[in-house]
Amino acid sequence: RMPASIPEADRRHRASAAFSLSVLSLVFSVTAFSSSHWCEGTRKVAKPFCKGDSKGDLCIRFNSPDGNNSQAVQYIWETGDDKFVERNFHAGIWYSCEETINEEGEKCRSFISLTPASDRGVLWLSIVAELLYVSLLLIGNILMSVEIFYYSSVIDGLKINAFSAVVTVLAGLLGMVAHMMYTTVFQMTVNLGPEDWRPHTWDYGWSYGLAWTSFACCMAAAVTTLNKYTKTILEFKHKRKKLERSFKIQYSFPDH
Repeated sequence: RMPASIPEADRRHRASAAFSLSVLSLVFSVTAFSSSHWCEGTRKVAKPFCKGDSKGDLCIRFNSPDGNNSQAVQYIWETGDDKFVERNFHAGIWYSCEETINEEGEKCRSFISLTPASDRGVLWLSIVAELLYVSLLLIGNILMSVEIFYYSSVIDGLKINAFSAVVTVLAGLLGMVAHMMYTTVFQMTVNLGPEDWRPHTWDYGWSYGLAWTSFACCMAAAVTTLNKYTKTILEFKHKRKKLERSFKIQYSFPDH
């Protein structure tokens, strides 16, 4: 059994820092993956006809006994911005929701059903990569907690440390690929998706930023873990060289 040459406090500090970053990464990734605010924006839609005595800015009073015919609808789409209303929407990996006119609440649809058929396979790959990302982060968290609380020797802790570093790096790579694939799919859906969904304006939402923050925390945890592993190996090599020198000196000048 090799003696621990890194100070105990320094070793635990580095292990705790890596574990904390990994836990943050896991929490952020699960939150982002389950939310629908990866992208947010507005849709411009024609105002509906007012019904009965209803008035206001969210509907159009069309004084015609045959107000629902095709000419009336065509009129609505050709008379300028005052005949349109903007509805907020937000979309994630699983579903897309937009606010309703003259009603409270939102109307949600599966984002997978909105994706063009040619890009649906890429979206499923993104979902699988996200699930693997979360799974590997969870495994990395378990390994780091075992290293901190349950390891029996420095060598055992070093082995767990190496394995958790590899798992965390793989998780980060999968997360990066998953986020980039979803970005590509969303942009293709904006251009080729259903006419009744395409946004007028859009930008990335807080979930998208949270997903990339999770990736940053994951890679920071991986770097911290690798740094701790490398420093431990270098300390062991330095200790071994010192022992070898002491043995050489002892054999060169034996006691009389």
